[in-house]
Amino acid sequence: MSSQSSTRDKILISACLMGRPVRYDGRAKPLHHVLIEQWQAEGRLVIHCPEVAAGFSTPRLPAEIEGGRGGAAVLAEAARILDKSGADVTAQFRYGAELALAKAQASDCRFALLTDGSPSCGTSFIYAGAFDGETRPDRGVTAALLEANGIRVFPQSGIETLAALLDR
Repeated sequence: MSSQSSTRDKILISACLMGRPVRYDGRAKPLHHVLIEQWQAEGRLVIHCPEVAAGFSTPRLPAEIEGGRGGAAVLAEAARILDKSGADVTAQFRYGAELALAKAQASDCRFALLTDGSPSCGTSFIYAGAFDGETRPDRGVTAALLEANGIRVFPQSGIETLAALLDR
């Protein structure tokens, strides 16, 4: 890594956006954008999947935050994350969020670019908790924890907004 890239703002990025097949359905959700290529070449990207880091398998059952709540409620122990079978997977999701925060802090990330919809990484919306495809505006548990610790989070659709803030 060059000294120039080490002084530039780092970005924690969802592994699935980088083409890694880590999503619940065993797929990736690659974000093809010239900025991703540029940031990767500059050594800015810190690739991470909170769910895989926490020990979830790929593929795995989909999970949603119960009761139309969001990641902040999970962190406050006021909501759980359940998988489609009804199993409580809250502790694993919280652990994954803690690992993401630790990695972001260890890498001096000021920003995160995360996958919307996820109960971990949802940044502008998450699924509403009934496994019916409905969404609601809120953050997942990882996005909420990163924000609570001063790391600005952006959905993949906010890449241009993030770009405008870098190195200010």
